[in-house]
Amino acid sequence: MKSPLLALPGAVPAEGTDEGVAAHYGDLFREQRNLARGTGFVDLSHRGVLTVTGADRLAWLHLLITQHVSALPPQQATDALVLSANGHVEHALYLVDDGTTTWVHVEPGTQQALAAYLESMKFFYRVEVADVTADHAVVHLPAGSTASAEGAAAVRELSHGRDLFLPRAGLAALTEGYGPAAGVWAYEALRIEDHRPRLGFETDHRTIPHEVDWLGSAVHLQKGCYRGQETVARVHNLGRPPRRLVFLHLDGTEEVLPPHGAEVRLASDPQGRALGFVGSSARHHELGPIALAVVKRNVPVDAVLLAGTVPGTQDVIVPQ
Repeated sequence: MKSPLLALPGAVPAEGTDEGVAAHYGDLFREQRNLARGTGFVDLSHRGVLTVTGADRLAWLHLLITQHVSALPPQQATDALVLSANGHVEHALYLVDDGTTTWVHVEPGTQQALAAYLESMKFFYRVEVADVTADHAVVHLPAGSTASAEGAAAVRELSHGRDLFLPRAGLAALTEGYGPAAGVWAYEALRIEDHRPRLGFETDHRTIPHEVDWLGSAVHLQKGCYRGQETVARVHNLGRPPRRLVFLHLDGTEEVLPPHGAEVRLASDPQGRALGFVGSSARHHELGPIALAVVKRNVPVDAVLLAGTVPGTQDVIVPQ
């Protein structure tokens, strides 16, 4: 679904997963600095949007996801996961309830599978699940923004900003007063700096929440049963995850960024076996080239790593 905001001056379309919105509007670092200062906005209208309505919606969702939402107060944003029976991450949900409707946004293209799963679990509960991606779009305002959220169907208040669910038909008009547009490249650079993992980037089919630091933000360790809870509890109480998320300060003399999926090795043994993979990488306006990667738990925390062909040092996110 192509965003109407691609018609803004300087817009360069993103590719891959983020296709449909702008990668940047001509000046990546200026766009990052604007967001860091609390000005401008990011078009995330390529993301999927679901709604859940009905009297049982929160109690029902509480049974299916990793987060405690049975008594979620209106307007309080939270994150949650859907796990497989073996505890592997299948979906990441970013949600808020407005008192009558639970609004959820998810990674582009994943909303259909999530909606199908939720439909299959309705049973006798009084809930209705709808894919409203065609009617509503997500726009992000950075922390400190004074832009009005008037016209938004719902708002997620976050430490790093606000996610607005806007009517797609009025997207161009509603965002006119938000300040300069920033592309997803700027948004991604700040996400990587903030150590926030992204489904399909810092995750694969084997990922469990502990590996990418989702225990603190998307998993409630004291709630009742849900699919995959046994794995979550066992690893949390009795063991350590087999892999860990790391933040990489990459060598700024290299002209290329390691792509998603690039193998990670020890810089001291570039022909050795792969120890992990690169999730996301970006050029940051202050830190230079940076990345998030997932590596084996026992990789020494002080080891210089080779992300593809680019050396980098680690900041620990998930303890060894």
